[in-house]
Amino acid sequence: MTENTQIRTLDSGALKALAHPLRVRIFDLLASQGPQTASSLAALVGETSGSTSYHLRALAAHDLIREVEGRGTARERWWERPKGRIDMPGPDDTMSPASRAAAQIVTSEFFRLRHETLMAYLNRPQSQEPEEWRDVGMTATTHLDMTAAQVMELREEVEAFLESAIARFRGQTGPDVRRVSLRTDIFDLPKIGTRQTSPEEGS
Repeated sequence: MTENTQIRTLDSGALKALAHPLRVRIFDLLASQGPQTASSLAALVGETSGSTSYHLRALAAHDLIREVEGRGTARERWWERPKGRIDMPGPDDTMSPASRAAAQIVTSEFFRLRHETLMAYLNRPQSQEPEEWRDVGMTATTHLDMTAAQVMELREEVEAFLESAIARFRGQTGPDVRRVSLRTDIFDLPKIGTRQTSPEEGS
């Protein structure tokens, strides 16, 4: 596994440090938009640079972000999210009440931002985009009937594909390059009654 695909599971301290809507937003922006300063982040989130600077220091204290080496000054520091994947534990019964509350905040805010970004993409006027970018994205939902072992096998295949894409494309620069969000979800749906087989599915 390369540096880009190393997975860090957040401990309770890092999870609690991240458990603030503005910190989740800042963390997400550093991932999606690249390195930023307190001032540039303040303009993006509608806060003062003093506020974003405070939250940046809190995130850095738990190694969630870091200063960009060789860039910036004592007055204007640049921050980035380290390379690698982050595993953010969702709330569960094994956590302390404080950790569970932190996990709930982080999970809810990340998925709220994820949905907000998706809706912004879906509602983006095509006329405002260069022609070569108008039809490259896709959204899809497919429902399958699988065993737990089959789901795990499919998950491993998806993870292998993601690692390959990261190795091929991360860090590219150039006038035709845009940051792209690649999203995957695999999860079982709750059972509600008994699902009936439709005629077209066969016996």
